[in-house]
Amino acid sequence: MIQRFVVLTLAFLLTACSSIRLPDLMTLPSFLRSSDPPAPVRIGGPPLQWGDRLGSVPVSDPAYVIGPEDALDISVWRDDTLKAAVLVRPDGGISFPLIGEVQVAGKSVTEVREELVKRLEKFVPEPVVSVSVVRIASYRFYIIGRVNKPGEFPVGRNVDVLQALSMAGGLTPFASEDDIRIIRKIDGKSVSIPFQYSRVRKGGDLSQNITLKSGDVLLVP
Repeated sequence: MIQRFVVLTLAFLLTACSSIRLPDLMTLPSFLRSSDPPAPVRIGGPPLQWGDRLGSVPVSDPAYVIGPEDALDISVWRDDTLKAAVLVRPDGGISFPLIGEVQVAGKSVTEVREELVKRLEKFVPEPVVSVSVVRIASYRFYIIGRVNKPGEFPVGRNVDVLQALSMAGGLTPFASEDDIRIIRKIDGKSVSIPFQYSRVRKGGDLSQNITLKSGDVLLVP
């Protein structure tokens, strides 16, 4: 009697289970079909940080040195009166509320921010200062001669000779690659620095691949 009861119970359970339809695995979202956790989704790139400015020109090199004609956007958190868009003057200085004249040429963005914080602390408790370069105009070099795209190149990072030639589209077929010159102003006088492309290209004399300074002229005959 007991055995018959057990058999009937098992039969009933099997019949009930067969009527339950499990979802098709192929209809499930991909992250449920996989044993791995879903990858995080990022929309629109990295999150904005306080002090970000829409439309600003990013400085890709953190060691970029600010110079005359660069434009800076400076603000202090939670104080709308301490906000200014300033152009670096030819003498390398700017003017900012409360603290007056500040010399910024020759400094990085981090150094300028630290200087502003130090001087604002006399007037504002624990100031949170944002400094961004919104226009880069001070660091530029020129390439003339037999390159594919000669001209003026304003950039926001340090560039060596090979990188500069690449930005100019490389040499033309008739360029004299071993007679390239870097014309540089030193103490008001023009100095010619030789650059032999074939030797650098073969890895023989990488010391020639110097970093260009603002105002340098790369002459490719």
